[in-house]
Amino acid sequence: MDTIASLFSFITTPVSWVIVQFHSLYGAIFGPDTGWAWGLSIVSLVILIRICLIPLFVKQIKATRAMQTLQPEMKKIQERYKNDRQRQSEEMMKLYKETGTNPLSSCLPILAQSPFFFALYHVLNSIASNDTIGVINDRLLESAQKAHIFGAPLAAKFTDSSDKVEALGSSIMDVRVVTAIMIVLMSLSQFYTQRQLMTKNVDTTVKTPFMQQQKMLMYVFPVIFAVFGINFPVGVLVYWLTTNVWTMGQQMYVIHNNPTPGSKAQSAYLERLYKHVTHRGKVSRRRDKAIVKAIVAKGRDRNEYERKFINGLTKAGLAAQADGTVVKSETTVVTESEDGTATTTAARRQQPKRQPKSKRQAVPPKPAGGDEKTSLTKSDEPEDSTSTGSTGKSASKSGGARSRAQSGQRKGPQRPKSPSKK
Repeated sequence: MDTIASLFSFITTPVSWVIVQFHSLYGAIFGPDTGWAWGLSIVSLVILIRICLIPLFVKQIKATRAMQTLQPEMKKIQERYKNDRQRQSEEMMKLYKETGTNPLSSCLPILAQSPFFFALYHVLNSIASNDTIGVINDRLLESAQKAHIFGAPLAAKFTDSSDKVEALGSSIMDVRVVTAIMIVLMSLSQFYTQRQLMTKNVDTTVKTPFMQQQKMLMYVFPVIFAVFGINFPVGVLVYWLTTNVWTMGQQMYVIHNNPTPGSKAQSAYLERLYKHVTHRGKVSRRRDKAIVKAIVAKGRDRNEYERKFINGLTKAGLAAQADGTVVKSETTVVTESEDGTATTTAARRQQPKRQPKSKRQAVPPKPAGGDEKTSLTKSDEPEDSTSTGSTGKSASKSGGARSRAQSGQRKGPQRPKSPSKK
């Protein structure tokens, strides 16, 4: 630990100074020797560090989006070299290098705050060892040793002996109960944050080695925190639990408002956006306009959820524009198939009303002159071909032919049946 402390000694003084400044603020409210004053000082240190790391978080989001644009190419590489894992990994690394993306960019916030974590650990360990460090003098050291969080001293650990804990003014049972609860909460928050990322904000259509790595870390990280957490002082557990809660809330905000394309979070987001747009008839927020603009610009490369969103707007009489706005469209209907091709059709013309069957089968009346023939008599057949030439028999004969035709028999002379072969 002395080696690690020497490596991060350059930052222990700034960290101790920030804690002392926050302690002077909260000490005036809750009292200088209370656990609230020192505990809130550590929480405020976490918040300040995470605010400073927001630019790195934005860079992480951009890198993640760049990784998502490579999903079609990565899927092609997987299909081409599905039987050769080594060649598949080589082609993946080549693609990352050509596009300038880094799959390890998601670790930037963790790597950036690691020096602060070890510096705080060293500060709290010095308090437990009754050693001054940074700007923490003897008076502040004595105040920090008196501070208790839910009955556990700020510098106590789960593995401390009962004599050491009693020297800090507490009991071994209180320390172990408090530290155990905080370790469990710390591990659960880490697991939930990673699981939320893998189940809601990942494009499940493409399986990459990076995704498999993230899935493995989802189970490995909580175990690591649980194992090493028993050696962390209570103040460090407060620091890390606050960090996990901040990360979880920050990720929930990103998933809700800027989801990964092709993920379940995008499907839920587009459903909310569709209801909002169809209710108001326009896109009001700037962030939503940027999402609609990106969807329109994709064209044939839209995924299933994006095609469903565009088709839903079309059925509602709306059309998404290239600038991200939505306008009314009543003259044409544009639908998009699964392959991304758009089909434009005009509005359907109303069909005439169908007549009833009795009117369609009715015999037209005979003309007054009597020279015209009915529709059932052949034009090239002579008039004397009928039996007596009387109108009654002719009508009877034509009516019988029509009834036979309706009953399923063919019109005209029937072919004679061939004699059966003996």
